[in-house]
Amino acid sequence: MYTAGFVKVKSYLNELGLAIVKEVADDDLFVVQDENNGINSLIIDVEDPIVILEQFIMDVPTQGQECFYRRLLQMNRILVHGAFVLDAELENGEATATRVYFRDTLQLQNLDLNELEGSIKALSLGLAEVSTELIEFSKH
Repeated sequence: MYTAGFVKVKSYLNELGLAIVKEVADDDLFVVQDENNGINSLIIDVEDPIVILEQFIMDVPTQGQECFYRRLLQMNRILVHGAFVLDAELENGEATATRVYFRDTLQLQNLDLNELEGSIKALSLGLAEVSTELIEFSKH
């Protein structure tokens, strides 16, 4: 059974013209694409009372991590919505980061088309601003 939030978000995604490449109604989850705008397998998870947007960006470089982490925090400053975040894997009792994601959370109750569009565009614009630098980091 579709939840009201799932139906609401799906209608917004369709209105925005995003390609829904996967839909898991049981988990209230979408995977969307808009490759022209840098949206590649963006996961949109409707978890009442919030909507979580998350897209894999890159693996954490194996060299120069301290510089990379500092620069990633600086890059977050230019994002209008959301942030670049790190995953956390436990290794020998210590948390280590292996992947970088874009992540944003929105309130489902007050969600409107403009807010969802703004969050998705923030990802596109942020990637446009820093993609060359992220590509350079990914080579290390």
